Amino acid sequence: MYIYQIMSNSFGYIDIILLGMIAGFIILRLRSILGRKTGHETKVYPGFADKEFNIPKNETKPVKQNLEILEGKNKKDFLRGAEIAYESILSSFATGDLIKLKSLLSSNMFSNFSDAIKLRNKEGIKSEFTFIGVKESSVEKYNKINDNLFATVKFVAEVISVKKDKEDKIIEGNPDKIKLVTDSWKFTRNIKQNNLNWYLSEIINK
Repeated sequence: MYIYQIMSNSFGYIDIILLGMIAGFIILRLRSILGRKTGHETKVYPGFADKEFNIPKNETKPVKQNLEILEGKNKKDFLRGAEIAYESILSSFATGDLIKLKSLLSSNMFSNFSDAIKLRNKEGIKSEFTFIGVKESSVEKYNKINDNLFATVKFVAEVISVKKDKEDKIIEGNPDKIKLVTDSWKFTRNIKQNNLNWYLSEIINK
């Protein structure tokens, strides 16, 4: 019995020694693979910290627009802007918004619109207007004269327009009927000015 206890104790010591050797071997292997941590390591991998992300510079020079013609993307962008201006001018005229109109009209056209609004207010005429949308727009004529560009645009649009007198009676239009209107407007801008906006300079009656 005594001998059995001695052998059991011996095996216990041997197990502890073996476990210690295995643990030491594992620690040495980990240190050789991962390296030692000193507490001064950089938290960001140096390869990303030192290098800059360079965007290739576009060395191509911008193509100068030929102002003698209006085509392609320039024509498409112009018509999109003309449609927005068309809606804004009609809506602003109906509400009597002179500030908005001044930013969209030439000086002569602004004077005409302003006089029409004053006369309408003097006579007590109310204007009710709803812009449905542009169905079609196209450039009918485009030309360059000295430093001025001119573009005539044909608009086909749907609107609801009603005029009422002082007694609130309808004197023109139908609030329940969408009306199809066709207009030809001439826009202009001066290429010498920094302002690239186009202005309505004439409404062409056909």
